[in-house]
Amino acid sequence: VQLVESGGGLVQPGGSLRLSCAASGFTFSRSTMNWYRQAPGKERELVAVISGAGGSTDYVDSVKGRFTISRDNAKNTVYLQMNSLKPEDTAVYYCNTVINWYNYWGQGTQVTVSS
Repeated sequence: VQLVESGGGLVQPGGSLRLSCAASGFTFSRSTMNWYRQAPGKERELVAVISGAGGSTDYVDSVKGRFTISRDNAKNTVYLQMNSLKPEDTAVYYCNTVINWYNYWGQGTQVTVSS
């Protein structure tokens, strides 16, 4: 199993970024995919979830209405579109999936929201 995130960077408050996570080594279309984030000094937090077929999504309250999780099962890729970014969104963002009760993580991508 391999998860590779990309798309992070430095953005001003109110700006947008789209994160991507390319997956391989498992049956992607059958797997729920998750985006987590971890800010300095804080615990890792579940941000968004999407079901295997993409028909069901969920978000932490702090990002509802600003972030959108989506997936392209033909490309084995899950996305996180982040709009109206705030300084408190600054964190390392991780792609995650659970297979046979084992958590798989990507290496993370840094998102910094600052003027």
